[in-house]
Amino acid sequence: MNIIWPRLPMLSHLIQLIRKQKNPLTALQIFNEAESKFPNYRHNGPVYATNTMINLLGSLGRLVEMKEVISQMKEDSCECRDLVFASAIRSYAKAGLMNEAISLFRSLPQFNCVNWTHSFNTLLKIMVKQSDLETAHRLFLENCHGWEVRSRTHSLNMLIDALCQINRSEFALQVFQEMNYMCCYPDRDTYRILMKGLCVDGRLDEATHLLYSMFWRISQKGSGADIGVYRTLLDALCDHGEVQHAVYILEKILKKCLKAPKRCRKQLNLDQCHSYADVQEAKVFVHEALIKGLVPNSDCYSAMAVDLYSEGKISEANKVLCKMNHKDFRPSLAIYEAKVAALCGKGWVDEAIEVIEGGDMMEGSCVPHNWDIQYCNKKTLL
Repeated sequence: MNIIWPRLPMLSHLIQLIRKQKNPLTALQIFNEAESKFPNYRHNGPVYATNTMINLLGSLGRLVEMKEVISQMKEDSCECRDLVFASAIRSYAKAGLMNEAISLFRSLPQFNCVNWTHSFNTLLKIMVKQSDLETAHRLFLENCHGWEVRSRTHSLNMLIDALCQINRSEFALQVFQEMNYMCCYPDRDTYRILMKGLCVDGRLDEATHLLYSMFWRISQKGSGADIGVYRTLLDALCDHGEVQHAVYILEKILKKCLKAPKRCRKQLNLDQCHSYADVQEAKVFVHEALIKGLVPNSDCYSAMAVDLYSEGKISEANKVLCKMNHKDFRPSLAIYEAKVAALCGKGWVDEAIEVIEGGDMMEGSCVPHNWDIQYCNKKTLL
């Protein structure tokens, strides 16, 4: 292969040369010859980075060569981005070489890398997905106090979610209760994941106490963006025949969380909910009460609509969308993506395409991602 080398070593030229190679061995040859062509040149971080050499070799399964490049990166002692190691860890895991992935992570102190957050979360996520919770727990304990891992809440959320997925929400609750001792603070995802896990397991008392624990962190302006968490508990109470308790909790949510005005709460007539014999009718009433009790806010409407679409409740979600438009709030791209996914999930591909091409998204000044179009095309083929 004839390579046109520049007179002076230009980093951008080398990166472009490596990226456009279809054969990874040719790319590796260029990578290795660069230093012999230019004696004063040394590879640096961008050449090793995720979108060049290591990622190229890893994505094509050339793991032996990838390991050699990683060793050379350690010898060069150049500044390494955490994403480089996260990419290599994914490549090892994809090939079933978890021991290599763990070994690479444990060797990070030998590299010039000061932030391991992406690598840590990538490895933890893979272990959780493979249900290797014991090793994931040990990995977390070994690294939860170091300054190299800077965001532990996301890692704990993954552990909580994994425990909830296998219906062990009581252990997930213990992890949640110990977060303060680890100097971690639960975020919206923490409450959403744990609330759903507790409700699925029928632990409604613990779920109610979890909701009460949210009240202290609600600001005076309210927190309508957490509406999905509130709705999960209220639906679970209705499903278990505790409609009266659900109404009692709903009143507290409207007052303490959504900061609904007193006149608004009186207009809702919550006692009407007791007259519904059908559970689904009671749940629809609760959902409408939450929407009417909202202090108008784009985040609140978005959270409610996305949740309803994700559960396949398209008609209810459409009502939220209409209410949002009526209040002159512009729907976000996330809402349209959730709507497209919900319609495709029902097999209504033509309606989903209409959302993308028929003007709904364009009127909202939203440009569809390739994901939306590819998802619809895939469903059409099926």
